[in-house]
Amino acid sequence: MTVEFESYPEIKSYAESVAEPKWFTEMRIKALEAQPALELPNFEKIRYQRWPIQVKKALKKFSSDSDLLEELDIEEAKYLVVQLGQDTVREKGLTELEEQGVIICDWQTALEQHSDLVQKYFMQKAVKYDEDLLTAQHVANLTSGLFVYVPKNTVVKEPLTTYFVQDATTKADYVHHVIIVTEKNSEFSYLENLTTVGSEKTTANIIVEVIAGTDSHVKFASVDHLGTNTTTYLNRRGHLEDNAKIDWSMGMMNDGNIVGDFDSDLVGNGSHSEVKVVAISTGKQVQGIDTRVTNIGRHTIGHILQHGVILSRSTLTFNGIGHIIKGAKGSDAQQESRVLMLSTKAKGDANPILLIDDNDVTAGHAASVGRVNQEQLYYLMSRGLPKKVAERLVIRGFLGPVLAAIPSKKIEEQLKVTIERKLVDGQTDE
Repeated sequence: MTVEFESYPEIKSYAESVAEPKWFTEMRIKALEAQPALELPNFEKIRYQRWPIQVKKALKKFSSDSDLLEELDIEEAKYLVVQLGQDTVREKGLTELEEQGVIICDWQTALEQHSDLVQKYFMQKAVKYDEDLLTAQHVANLTSGLFVYVPKNTVVKEPLTTYFVQDATTKADYVHHVIIVTEKNSEFSYLENLTTVGSEKTTANIIVEVIAGTDSHVKFASVDHLGTNTTTYLNRRGHLEDNAKIDWSMGMMNDGNIVGDFDSDLVGNGSHSEVKVVAISTGKQVQGIDTRVTNIGRHTIGHILQHGVILSRSTLTFNGIGHIIKGAKGSDAQQESRVLMLSTKAKGDANPILLIDDNDVTAGHAASVGRVNQEQLYYLMSRGLPKKVAERLVIRGFLGPVLAAIPSKKIEEQLKVTIERKLVDGQTDE
C-alpha cells in the first residue's frame, strides 16, 4: 500500500516537526483512513457512546509550563520518570539501568533511537491499531508516551515510578502510549501515576501494552487520578507467553467519566495473570470498567478481583470476563466483583461473565452490589464517631481484601492514601 503524505498535511507537518520515522507516519495515516469503517468498542452495560470520548482536536506539538508541577506531590524514587503533557521534565536513575541493557525512554526518543524495536512491538501483539475506532484514533493522534525494554535474564529489583501529568490548561487532547517488553526470564516492577493539572474540558486516550516474554514476571501497578473535566478511554493490555506472569494492581481514583478496558491474553502455556482493581466513584461521575482474561494456552491461570465504592449520584459498572478458549485444557478462570453503595442516588452494577469452550478446566465467579452495613455503621457511631468517619472506616474494610492482595506494600500504602483523599473529597459533595 502506498501512502501519500502530501494528502495529509497536518500529519506530515507534525511528523516533520518531531522527526518521526517513515513507518510510523505511514501507520498514522493508515489508522486515519481506517476510521470511517470502524465502530466504537462495545462493553456490556457501559453506555458511553455519546460521551466526548473521541479524539477530534488537531494533531500538534506543544510544550507545557513546568511551573504546573509545583502543585503536585511527586514522591522520590530510585528510578523515576516525570512527564508533563508531551514533555519529559525529569528522569532519575536510568543510566544505572542502561548499564544492564534496560531501555527506558520517552516516546520520541524511542522512535528516534530504537525504531526497529518499537516497530516490532507497537500494536502488534497486545492490541491492533484498527481493532476499533478508539484504537485507530489513538494511533493517528499519538503524541507522548514511554518505551521500556528489559532484556533476557535481567532482574530490576526496584520499581520504575512514572508520573504522567495531563496538561488540561489547554484544550489539547491527551493521547499517550506505554509499551513494556520483558524478554525471557526477566523481572520488572512498574508504578504508574496518572493525574491532571488544569480544568479545561478534554479527552484522554491512553493505551498501555505489556508484552511478557517466556518465564518473565511483570508487576504493574497504577494510581489513576485524572481530572473532573477529562473524559477518558484507558486501555491496558497484556500479552503473556509461556510461563509468564503479570500482576496488575490498579486504583481507579479518577474524577471524570472513564471507560477502563483491561485485557490479558494468556497465550503461552502456563502463563498467569492476577488482576486487582479498586475504584471509587463520586459526584455525578460515571466509571465503566471492563476486565477480561482470556485463557488461550494450556494450564493458564486468570484471576480477577474488583471492589468498588459509589458515593453521591455517581455510577460504577464492573464487568468481569473470564474466557477459556477451546484447547486451553487444565486452565483456571476465577473472578470476583463487588460494589458498595453509600447513597440511595448512586447506581452500581457487577456483571460476571464466564465463557467456557473446553472441558477439564476450573472456573468460578462471585458478584454483589449492596449498601453499607447499617449494623456496622451504628456500632461505630455508638462509639462516638461521626457518620462520615464511620462510613470511611467501613469502606476501608470493604476495600481491604483487594489492597491486602497487592504484592507491593509501597503501592498498597500509596493507594490507601489516595483512597482516603478521594473519600474525603467525595463525601463533601453529597
